[in-house]
Amino acid sequence: MKNKAFAVAAAVCAAAMMLGGCGAGNGSSSASDNIITAYNSEPQKNLIPGNINETGGGKPADLLFARLVSFDAKGNASNEIAESITPNADATQYTIKLKDWKFANGQTVKAENFTKAWSYVANAKNAMLCSSFFNTIAGYDDLQKTSGLKGNEQLSGLKVVDDKTFTVTLNQPDSVFPLKVGYTGFAPLPDSFFKDAASAKAFGQNPKDGCTGPYVFDHWDHNKEIAMLKNTDYNGNRKAQNDGVTFKVYTSDTAAYADVQAGNLDVMEAVPAAQTKTFEKDAKVQAYNKAGSVIQTFTIPSNLEHFQTNTEEGQLRRQAVSMAIDRSAITSKVLSGTGTPAFDFTSPMTPGYSKSLKGNDVLKYNKAKAKELWAKADAISKFSGKLTFSYNADGGHESIYKAIVNSINNTLGSEVAATNPMPTFNEFRDAVTNRKIAGAFRTGWQPDYPSAENYLFQIFDSKAADGNGSNDGDYKNAEFDALLAKAYATTDTDEANKLYQQSEEILLKELPAFPVYNANAYGVASKNVKSGFAMNWQNLPTYEKMSKK
Repeated sequence: MKNKAFAVAAAVCAAAMMLGGCGAGNGSSSASDNIITAYNSEPQKNLIPGNINETGGGKPADLLFARLVSFDAKGNASNEIAESITPNADATQYTIKLKDWKFANGQTVKAENFTKAWSYVANAKNAMLCSSFFNTIAGYDDLQKTSGLKGNEQLSGLKVVDDKTFTVTLNQPDSVFPLKVGYTGFAPLPDSFFKDAASAKAFGQNPKDGCTGPYVFDHWDHNKEIAMLKNTDYNGNRKAQNDGVTFKVYTSDTAAYADVQAGNLDVMEAVPAAQTKTFEKDAKVQAYNKAGSVIQTFTIPSNLEHFQTNTEEGQLRRQAVSMAIDRSAITSKVLSGTGTPAFDFTSPMTPGYSKSLKGNDVLKYNKAKAKELWAKADAISKFSGKLTFSYNADGGHESIYKAIVNSINNTLGSEVAATNPMPTFNEFRDAVTNRKIAGAFRTGWQPDYPSAENYLFQIFDSKAADGNGSNDGDYKNAEFDALLAKAYATTDTDEANKLYQQSEEILLKELPAFPVYNANAYGVASKNVKSGFAMNWQNLPTYEKMSKK
């Protein structure tokens, strides 16, 4: 499966993705007893596709907004709004042709709705969280100026040929581009979005006019629920088998699990720590537990005193912390087999995944070595503070981070580390985004498209730092960046994977983030769900396939 998923990129480049599909319309279904209720957290910001880099907003956005390509449950790509995506010989330019497609307000999706949307997200003036995804498009650097931008400047690499055709010129080869455009941040936006700043802000709270996917937006009752209804005019690849999905906001996974047992919640892609040993035998729920693609990590800011990634002391201290964590004990005792110890920065489901990277011994528990490295770091500069570990208390992470801290303290000394729980995911992510956390903080990655590049560039490349992407630790390493640039330039799958692995070996030395475990795709559904319950390549429920009838 791993090779098949990655082969899509090469096949896309070679065959121009000439798969078929139909357009979408502007209808929605009426309320019924076939509405799926799903577990969620309150989105960090809004529902503008290019301003979402967390699952609270990402889950509803994925269902509301179609993109050029879509992925099936196994991560295989097919054209969605795109009629074709045709590369030139060296993957530095793509010609994109569109199918007949409509927004929920009846407006036809035109080439300009893509080029303006992509430029808006890439423009630093608009402060969109997904800006870095557009870094390989020509003109991106011009839109990253710190001053002088109005917010409506366009990427010079995007050219509208006609209403159904546009070209994308890149500033470097990018063989992953035909997969990348399947990410939510590449969704088109309606003309009304660009009217003025107030219109864009209003769209983020009520995006109904811009819906192009299998569902249309109904309402958002903050901190309670986001509801959407089936788009009855949608004829794309992801046809809904239910009449709608309502994402319920929970601050406790234990409460959500109890609601699934009682039939008051239909599905959740998590299980409380207390139930991990028993949920597969729980007669009150339907259980799912298979290998997955999500990696759970924590990050220490790259400039944190005593832990800088570009100093000998910092590297020694980071390696000591990593080797002080007993990942096997955490996955077996805390997770009860719903995760496996991490060996790299991707996942076992990712093309190019390897358990034998040079330097990955830093991800293995070694008490003696950890103490030795910590002592060497102290010899350079004594650390007398306490490394705090921040996480959101509403997501079931407490037992994991207590285990991490206990393992570190038992190895390096009782005064080294401490937990720092924050009440909600929203509050936690705001603190991360605004660089307000002076210590370690919970991170992780759910893939946006099936490629190692997605795990590596978006989290560790310099262009994704400083608020321009998901490089929340602001890690910067020119050698790492150069290896990713080489990987972009090759359309040879094996060569690209080798380059990704070489870049990971740099990460293993400097540890800008600390891989802890790969989460299984696991969760539960209520007995109300009669068909379609499974987990997809992103470790998320197959919402559109589920039905209560």
